[in-house]
Amino acid sequence: MSTAKPPIILVVSLFIHPDREAEFRQFESEAARIMKRYGGQIERAIRPIASAQLDVVPYEVHLVSFPSMERFDAYRGDAELAEFASLRQAAIARTEIIIGEDGELYL
Repeated sequence: MSTAKPPIILVVSLFIHPDREAEFRQFESEAARIMKRYGGQIERAIRPIASAQLDVVPYEVHLVSFPSMERFDAYRGDAELAEFASLRQAAIARTEIIIGEDGELYL
């Protein structure tokens, strides 16, 4: 019997500073590249229709996966990712993360 843990799924709501879309895209592209080192990936990026209200509705919501919590923690501690902290701060006002695992499908 396998005791492998299921991958973790993150629902990441990203609220950006006004007029910082270019910086946001640049940071997210770099973050996604670094994420791959740890087996992580952005499975889906969803742009809410009401994104004009940047303080109420997130600019984007990402569905992200990692093989384990340990791999996610390693990504967060990555030295190259830390080099992009000022770019992230310039672009992203607030981040909300829900961490879970796959549940049953409702068909």
